[in-house]
Amino acid sequence: MHDQAGWYAVALLHHRLLTGLLLRVTLERGAAAAGDFAFHLFRRQHHEKFLPGIEKLGLANQPDAIKAAGYHYLANRIGGVKVEFMREHDRKAWVHFVPPRWIYDGAALCGIPTEVSRGVLRGWYAQNGTSLGNPNLGFVCTSQTTDGQGGLTGYFLEHDHPLAPDQRLRFSPGETAPRFDPETAPQLDLAAWTETRLARARRTYAMDYIRTGLPILAELFGPATAAHLGHTTARMVAMQSYDDIAALLAPDPGAEGFARLAQRLAHAQDDDFALAPGPEPRLRQTTWRLMRGVPAVPDSVFPAWNGLLEGLLAVHDRLLRLHVEARRDLGDPAFEWTIRPLPLRPQHF
Repeated sequence: MHDQAGWYAVALLHHRLLTGLLLRVTLERGAAAAGDFAFHLFRRQHHEKFLPGIEKLGLANQPDAIKAAGYHYLANRIGGVKVEFMREHDRKAWVHFVPPRWIYDGAALCGIPTEVSRGVLRGWYAQNGTSLGNPNLGFVCTSQTTDGQGGLTGYFLEHDHPLAPDQRLRFSPGETAPRFDPETAPQLDLAAWTETRLARARRTYAMDYIRTGLPILAELFGPATAAHLGHTTARMVAMQSYDDIAALLAPDPGAEGFARLAQRLAHAQDDDFALAPGPEPRLRQTTWRLMRGVPAVPDSVFPAWNGLLEGLLAVHDRLLRLHVEARRDLGDPAFEWTIRPLPLRPQHF
């Protein structure tokens, strides 16, 4: 079943959760910790995706600087990100991420410290040459959106000599990128990358940041702090996003209406999900695609992920509550929830 509205809703929630986590870590743990979180998130994503992506995107036969810039151009465009590619020659190619920046959604950019952008660059861009087996390849950053400049811009450059670790990323504010010409940029094979495949890929692009990021929260800050950061952020993001989700998926009111909304979101995530309707619907999910392949999922991940459903329900009907009955991540056969009315407390006069 092709549910493009469902895929878009899932992408929207996970996209905003990523932005929210960066903001919440900055607020509660400080700019340096947020930069460290961004570094580890993007370094792990790099190791999982960069080299396989080079092959998948048809860039394997290009010079290394073109491979690196071409990967960032094509992979991010698939994810729905605005980005440009400019090739100067075989050993130098630019990328320019055009505002509005996908990762720093809307006015959230104003709360993102420059340490986060630098963490992203250290985690991924500075590692490209090492992963390609080319010690001469580095990245030069010429502007950062988080510094109030006109986008994240820079170029991959293959030098005439090997680079020391601290030379693989450098900053050169003031250099100007060439004008973008889409006709000279790498192209996707549109026969392979159909509109349906692109819609699914954009959903997966957003989900993968959360798949990677939630376990890293526990590694960096411990499970208790990670559970607090993740759960609080997810609830906030989902509450703020409910109207957008409802506009896409048009849920019916009440407990059963929310149960069917949760089911549609789960199916859009490729999860097996069933519900038993009634005054107090029971929900059951037997798979967890988000964490598929993660070898050891910290206990803190579920509260964060579950916060998305809690936040949506808080706006859908504030007199309903989501009760967790079983947790697959703790060894139960499935995740199970019931939706129950909130007991009304007596008023005292």
